[in-house]
Amino acid sequence: MAKQPMLKFVSVDRDMPEKRDAEIRNKDFDEIYAEFADAKAAEQSSRCSQCGVPYCQNHCPLHNNIPDWLRMTATGRIEEAYQISQATNTFPEICGRICPQDRLCEGNCVIEQSGHGTVTIGAVEKYITDTAWEKGWVKPITPSAERKESVGIIGAGPGGLAAADRLRRAGVQVTVYDRYDRAGGLLTYGIPGFKLEKDIVMRRNAQLEAGGVTFKLNCEVGKDISFEDIRKAHDAVIIATGVYKTRDLQGPGSGARGIERAIDYLTASNRQDLGDTVPEIEDGTLNAEGKRVIVVGGGDTAMDCVRTAIRQGATSVKCLYRRDRANMPGSQREVQNAEEEGVVFEWLSAPKGFQGNPVSGVLVQKMRLGPPDASGRQSPEVIEGADDFEPADLVIKALGFEPEDLPALWGQPDLQVTGWGTVKMAQGSTVATEMDGVYAVGDIVRGASLVVWAIKDGRDCADTILDRLNAVNEIAAE
Repeated sequence: MAKQPMLKFVSVDRDMPEKRDAEIRNKDFDEIYAEFADAKAAEQSSRCSQCGVPYCQNHCPLHNNIPDWLRMTATGRIEEAYQISQATNTFPEICGRICPQDRLCEGNCVIEQSGHGTVTIGAVEKYITDTAWEKGWVKPITPSAERKESVGIIGAGPGGLAAADRLRRAGVQVTVYDRYDRAGGLLTYGIPGFKLEKDIVMRRNAQLEAGGVTFKLNCEVGKDISFEDIRKAHDAVIIATGVYKTRDLQGPGSGARGIERAIDYLTASNRQDLGDTVPEIEDGTLNAEGKRVIVVGGGDTAMDCVRTAIRQGATSVKCLYRRDRANMPGSQREVQNAEEEGVVFEWLSAPKGFQGNPVSGVLVQKMRLGPPDASGRQSPEVIEGADDFEPADLVIKALGFEPEDLPALWGQPDLQVTGWGTVKMAQGSTVATEMDGVYAVGDIVRGASLVVWAIKDGRDCADTILDRLNAVNEIAAE
C-alpha cells in the first residue's frame, strides 16, 4: 500500500522559513525570511488535511486551489503545483510574500482551528513560483492568435497589471499608462524591499513587456495625455489608478515641516533601494537617520514606515494607534516583526497637536475603547486629562488613503463617483462604469484594500471585457 503523503499535521509541527535575526535584518532592506528548501516545503505541505470543504481556498479572494498545489508539493510534483497555482493567480510569488495570510487562507485553516497550527501556505506559495522562475517554467506570454482590439489601462499597479496579463494571453493589444517611471505601482514604490524585493517586481514587469504589453510611463492622465484621447485610441479602458490621497492629521501645528506623508516617505526609500539618487533622502527631509520618529496609524502602511525608519538608522521609532493591539487593522505578524526590530507601540494613543516648526514633538491624548461603531468595532474615546508629550524630529502620517478627484483631474464630469470618491459601478456590475467601454478595478473602486483583491478585480475585469469583445464580434459576423 502506498504511503499516505498528507494529513501529517499530528506528527509534523508547523514550521516557517528561517527568519533572519532582528539585529542583522534591521540594518538592510533584504527580505527577512529565507526560502524553504525542497524537503522542508514538501514536509510542511504534507501537513495539509485535504479537508472536504477547503476553508483556506474559500477565504482566498482568488479562490486559489490551495489543497491541490500543497499535495503536488508534498509529492515532489513542483511544476504541476506551479501550473495549478498560476491558473488562478497572476502573481503568486508576490502574494506569497505580502498577503496577510494570517487573516485569509492560513487564518481559516481547519487544522489551525483544531489547535495543530496552520499550514504555512504563504511560504509554500512563494517557494513554488520562485522555483518555477529558477527552473525556467515561467514562460513569456505567447497568445495563440493576435486580435485587433486594444485596451488601454490607466495605472500599472497590481490590478492593472493582472488585467494586462490576462488580456495579452487572449491576444488583445494592451497599453498601460502610468505616472511613474517604473511599472508596479505600490508593489514598486509603496511596499519596502524587506517584504518584497524589487527584482521580484521588475522581473514580472519585464515578462509583461516581453509578452507584448506596451508601457507608457511618466505619463500622467489629464496632464500628458487626456482621458478622451485614451478612450479614442482603444476599444475599452480600465481605470486602475489606486488611491494615493493621504488622510490628513488634525490639531494645532499639523502643517509643520517634518510632518510627512507615508507615501512620500516610502516612495523615497524604495527609489533609493532601486538605486536612484533621491534628493529628499540626501538632504534629510525623508530620511530617519539620527531622528526620533513617530508614525501615526495602525495599518500595514504604518508597519512599513516604522520598519523602514529603523533601517534608516532612527534613534527611536514609536507608533501611535488609537485602538488597542487586538483591534488594529494591520497584520499581527508585521507587528511582531516590528517589535523584534526595535519599534515601540503606544496603543490607545492619538496625536492632539504638534510642537515646533520644524516639528519637535507630539502632544498625545490617551484613549479608551467605547461602544461599537457602525462597522462593529469599538470606537475610541478620549480620556480627558490624560495627555502626554512625545519628542519627535520626524512624524509620518499613515492614516490610510483616499481617492483623488478623478472627474476633476481628468475633466470628466460624466465619470460618476460614490460619496467616498471611489469610481461608481454600473448597476449589476463589479467592474463596469456607467461610461460606455470604461471599467475600473482595485482600490479606486474598493477603497484602500489588499493587493490580492486588486489582482482578482483585474482578472475579472479582463474576462468581462473579453466576453464583451467576443459578443461584438459574433454580432458583426452574423
